[in-house]
Amino acid sequence: MATHQIDGNQFKKLVLNGSIRLRNNMNYINDLNVFPVPDGDTGSNMSATMSAGAKAIESLDEPSIGSVCKTLARGMLMGARGNSGVILSQLFSGVAKGLKDYEIADPVVFADALRMGVEQAYAAVINPVEGTMLTVSREAADKAVSIAHSVTDFEQLFEEYIVELDASLERTPDLLPILKEVGVIDSGAAGFIEVVKGMNDALNGKTYQSKQESGDYKVNLTNIQNAEGENFGYCTEFIMQIEKMNEFNQKQFTEMIHPLGDSLVVVQDENILKVHIHTLTPGDALNLAQHYGFFINIKIENMNLQHTEVLIHQEIEHQDECDCGHDHSHSVAPTMKKKYAIVAVVNGTGLKETFIEMGCDYIIEGGQTMNPSVEEFVKAVEQINADHIIIIPNNKNVLLSAETAAKMIEGVDVRVLKAKTISQGYAGLTMFDATMDIDENLEEMNNYIQNVKTGEVTYAIRDSVYNGVEIKKDHFMGIFDGKIVTSNETRLQTCEHILREMIDKRTEIVTIMYGVDVDENEVSELETYLDDNFSVEVEIISGGQDIYSYIITVE
Repeated sequence: MATHQIDGNQFKKLVLNGSIRLRNNMNYINDLNVFPVPDGDTGSNMSATMSAGAKAIESLDEPSIGSVCKTLARGMLMGARGNSGVILSQLFSGVAKGLKDYEIADPVVFADALRMGVEQAYAAVINPVEGTMLTVSREAADKAVSIAHSVTDFEQLFEEYIVELDASLERTPDLLPILKEVGVIDSGAAGFIEVVKGMNDALNGKTYQSKQESGDYKVNLTNIQNAEGENFGYCTEFIMQIEKMNEFNQKQFTEMIHPLGDSLVVVQDENILKVHIHTLTPGDALNLAQHYGFFINIKIENMNLQHTEVLIHQEIEHQDECDCGHDHSHSVAPTMKKKYAIVAVVNGTGLKETFIEMGCDYIIEGGQTMNPSVEEFVKAVEQINADHIIIIPNNKNVLLSAETAAKMIEGVDVRVLKAKTISQGYAGLTMFDATMDIDENLEEMNNYIQNVKTGEVTYAIRDSVYNGVEIKKDHFMGIFDGKIVTSNETRLQTCEHILREMIDKRTEIVTIMYGVDVDENEVSELETYLDDNFSVEVEIISGGQDIYSYIITVE
């Protein structure tokens, strides 16, 4: 049956199906990473972004396509993770603007909205790179606009739109030489196409169910059991501010939420409510509570899969103990207003402690493979009491999310230090001076980090060739300022090679941050190598980070 117009409820079905298809295929998107390192996260970032938008609209019963798309765009923006997620959110944000005030859309209106989405995505990126999601979405949108008046229905529009998407994707290696060298297509563009194909499948009557990452089995989240058949469900905790104090009664609330689970703790302190419950239906518990106010912090843990999705990653402080064995921690904002506060994105126990010792007020746990969303930055800033707040993203794939959040926040001066690596963020912090004004501080810090060298050591997940360097699966790679410069069978040999590349006559300080998988004997050998071969000051930090065995800072 031909579809000549799409309303809000129909559009919602298309988007939900597109989100599920991307989720089911996100590991394939992750594997398209140019570098053969174990941190490909484009698919994960795009899926998290798309899922946030899908969650925002899934309960809507709204006939207006403009209203649904507006809600979708807002949800995606707040949930956007990584550069690919932010760009994806901007594509749909532009579509929302194109569909504003429309109850229904025909192919012409929809094609024009696709073009507006492309324009907004390009505007969001300071230096757009061709051969990426931007190129593919632009070329396909141009095609859609050119045929919109001649097609008779959405099925035809999507068919030709997808043909152009696929063709443009195949051309990406010709526009971006690194893709051709490594032999892959652009991962962000491929992720966007998965969404569009999922939408098209729904248009043609094919819908998807979510898969577990380990297989093709449908996941029934309300009936997860352990080997003995006992339902553990979800360890759910939230802190909220009660707005309807005249309606709220702690005893009555406890009686209402108690049937939803066990291990229940309900604590009220004036208009602040803290709840902990083990439940099979965390959504029901949240919906019940949300009637009375708004959430400050939410944490949900799947106790069977031991897979935790923390909705707000925050620095920890001891809270009421619970015998469930999970960490129920949150950060506490400064009670007195400060001139400056610093927010940093850090992964690894030792690195988090280091950044706190150097003056960070708030740590968002994240980094490679765990990019914070725009909303997490917004929530962090909301809990800080300061005149000026500096965000240190510490990752090039987090920078755009941080900058997007900073633009959204009103009523406080939020700046972003353009630190694209942990090394840059760490070095930048050494230049911070609370006696200087904000502009002077940012100028000093940004200027300094431009001369900081970053080295990283990790292992290869596949055979590859990069910039003339032959890489073998499971060998170790040395990455210097984003480029693979060596690959060796041993980790120590790789570290020594990359140090020789990084250190020159002007080098004064070398900082070695070693990861969770490195033992102290190996670190001692590396320190001895530095002492024997270079006249530099050496600092050793037990970072505890994942993925990268070593992060090396040369100043």
